[in-house]
Amino acid sequence: MSTLKNKVQLIGNVGNEPEITNLESGKKAAKFSIATNEFYKNSNGEKEQNTQWHNVVAWGKIAEIVEKYVGKGKEVALEGKLTSRSYETKEGEKRYVTEVVANEILLLGIKGDNATE
Repeated sequence: MSTLKNKVQLIGNVGNEPEITNLESGKKAAKFSIATNEFYKNSNGEKEQNTQWHNVVAWGKIAEIVEKYVGKGKEVALEGKLTSRSYETKEGEKRYVTEVVANEILLLGIKGDNATE
């Protein structure tokens, strides 16, 4: 278990068109969100769905793949690590953000579906 330090694996659907940034170094960055769904039965035996949203950041080659092939609604599997950061708004409020930094991405779903065309 010593190799399991900070590792996240998610399968979900992309919630928005990825935001691509071209950096001065020539590399790219991609930001997008994915939704994961968990199903369970409540106390009345009815099926319930719990949706969690995850902010994802990808850099370099992974960001290039995201730019070319990933769109809103596309099902993806990704692996990465959790990171947290903070920033200050224009009003001086401190905000905290937790993101998944992707180091692998796998495109799922049907080949040629609308999300990749």
